[in-house]
Amino acid sequence: MEKMNTGRVWIVDFGSQYTQLIARRIREMSVYSEIVLPGEVNPDTLAANRVTALILSGGPSSVYEAEAPDIDREIFKQGIPILGICYGLQLMSKHFGARVHTDNRREYGRSQIYFRQKSPLFEKVAEGTTVWMSHGDHVDSIPEGFDVIALSENNAPAALEHQEQPLFGLQFHPEVKHTTEGEHILANFIFKIARIKPDWTAGHFIEQTTEQIRHQVGDGKVLMALSGGVDSSVMGMLIFRAIGNQCVPVFINNGVQRKNEPFEVIRKLKKMGLPVRKYNYSSQFLRALKGVKAPERKRKIIGHQFIRAFERIAAQYPDLSYLAQGTLYPDVIESRSVNGPSQVIKSHHNVGGLPKRMNLVLIEPFSYLFKDEVRKIGRELGLPEEILNRHPFPGPGLAVRIIGEVTAYRLAILRKADDIFINELLKSDEYNRVWQAFAVLVPVKTVGVMGDQRTYENVIALRAVNSSDGMTADWSPLPHPVLTRVANRIVNEVRGVNRVVYDITSKPPGTIEWE
Repeated sequence: MEKMNTGRVWIVDFGSQYTQLIARRIREMSVYSEIVLPGEVNPDTLAANRVTALILSGGPSSVYEAEAPDIDREIFKQGIPILGICYGLQLMSKHFGARVHTDNRREYGRSQIYFRQKSPLFEKVAEGTTVWMSHGDHVDSIPEGFDVIALSENNAPAALEHQEQPLFGLQFHPEVKHTTEGEHILANFIFKIARIKPDWTAGHFIEQTTEQIRHQVGDGKVLMALSGGVDSSVMGMLIFRAIGNQCVPVFINNGVQRKNEPFEVIRKLKKMGLPVRKYNYSSQFLRALKGVKAPERKRKIIGHQFIRAFERIAAQYPDLSYLAQGTLYPDVIESRSVNGPSQVIKSHHNVGGLPKRMNLVLIEPFSYLFKDEVRKIGRELGLPEEILNRHPFPGPGLAVRIIGEVTAYRLAILRKADDIFINELLKSDEYNRVWQAFAVLVPVKTVGVMGDQRTYENVIALRAVNSSDGMTADWSPLPHPVLTRVANRIVNEVRGVNRVVYDITSKPPGTIEWE
């Protein structure tokens, strides 16, 4: 049997809404994958990063548009296995001399494919298998050196394979669940064609990252920013185990946390053995947020205030050289520069580097991981389930769960409402059945009646979603009795609220957070 390779897969992002799904599918096979921009890919970068396979994503552009994203043609001559998906297939075909035709009508939805000849890409895939089409262009002629290995039910090329090089193309999306055997097709590309060894596990990551951190830090000291959430807690334990007392773990009270959160976070982190130190900068954060309504502005201000707080703390430790954060891959992806084909969804307070005056180097061991991967690492490290099962909480905290200006009065309302919601989910055993749940204060006054009197008060929106990584999410159909209890308690116990609504929007089109 041919030897398997240790390596990584690069997914070239041409702007598809499914690009992150490709990365997820490959990671689920215990193979490391990373999303990159077209301009970052050339023979030198492939060699330097030990890339063993490339996947070219789909995208909204036509390959003939003036500003259509392109890629260095030399990558097709390196002998590296390449799989083009939709736009990726069309771009590869164009580079090999084929014509790409723009249809008057998009081919969108489920279809069946039928094989023209045998291919390792479709080994053990059923004839007539269901696939998901989503494209407006298709290949109108066969690229030089390629064979058509599958046709769609409309008799159009659905898959291509080069006669000599390990180059393949699909006109459908194997990464989405609507493609019945999509994961099997991707596995054939990864294991049968690229011959990659499935050795990217939580244990391997811990071992490799621990070694990297020790080598990078040397005798230096690391300021660790801990929020008490899953990401920062796992990050804190990983780095603490790697370098011990060279860490300075700190928790910053920014004034926009949930009810009793500062106390609970310190208690749990110390129980884990982390010598965390608490700093209260809540007045500085709230003062900076006064009068600010725009969501992006609030995020930027909170990010700036965190930097200022870290500066003050770092000044107390002159031998500090590094700042460690629990930044995740979705944060990086959503904050991506508009210079790439994918658009910025929202900025994240912990993405974008540090000002030069801080003279600290960032350590972000999870910046290429998804949330569920961090949880696996946490379990491998032995963290308690009460930490690992904690719902995600945004760095800007309740500031982005209050629509408009953040005030002490509005924070008090939201803290009480959110506390009722989460406690009712815990009591009903629904908390661990959803990925994330929270309340949002919508400071829009609506008319109500309480005690035979007219009221004119605020709205609380409840949100609960299920997701694997936060990149996509479905709203969670919580039991009606649970929602009824929550709504009744909020209206009766939280002064300033007379209406409760439930958000049933999935992501996309909505984001999980409201701001």
